[in-house]
Amino acid sequence: MSSRADTPPADDDAPTGPVGPFPRTQPGPRAPALLVPVLGGIALAVVLGVYGRLHEPGAVAVNVAGFSGPAYVKAWLTTVAVLLAVVQLVSALNMYGRIGAGSPSWVSTLHRWSGRFAVLVTVPVVVHCLYAFGFAYDSPRVLVHSVAGCLFYGAFATKMLALPRRDLPAVALPVIGGLVFTALVALWLTAALWLFTTRGLHL
Repeated sequence: MSSRADTPPADDDAPTGPVGPFPRTQPGPRAPALLVPVLGGIALAVVLGVYGRLHEPGAVAVNVAGFSGPAYVKAWLTTVAVLLAVVQLVSALNMYGRIGAGSPSWVSTLHRWSGRFAVLVTVPVVVHCLYAFGFAYDSPRVLVHSVAGCLFYGAFATKMLALPRRDLPAVALPVIGGLVFTALVALWLTAALWLFTTRGLHL
């Protein structure tokens, strides 16, 4: 007996954002199919790290009127990205039958657009981090934050390169999606949450 959880969704409904997708049944999965996506993601992560380390930090890269400073712009944008990533996770679980009795047609649209916006709102954050701070390791928190930033974009690039493949091992995309989600949460914990708890929760 089959169920929705055992049957991969159509291409149009497949999770395409930072968190999903979850296991899909594909004939003849081959681990070497991951080689190009993984190498591409590693290359991007290394390039970001090297640039961040070699670039001379500036003063201010991104600021928005109404906020008390660039740090709070970055903190709130990262918070929005994490909330959208949670939407990604919940919608993916629903689409693959892990939660809920069925998946309404609008869930796949919600999933796709929440993923797109989650990545989009991180762009000003990474620009600010790379330009104003670079890759730093002044403290364990700062080091973890810098590594998580490189890992987030590296894992995201790996996922985008892997999504078109139909010969991946079933566990590949869930692991990659999990890395993207974990890296984003680590970014939030080491920057936004730290800022909110040390300097106050405000704009």
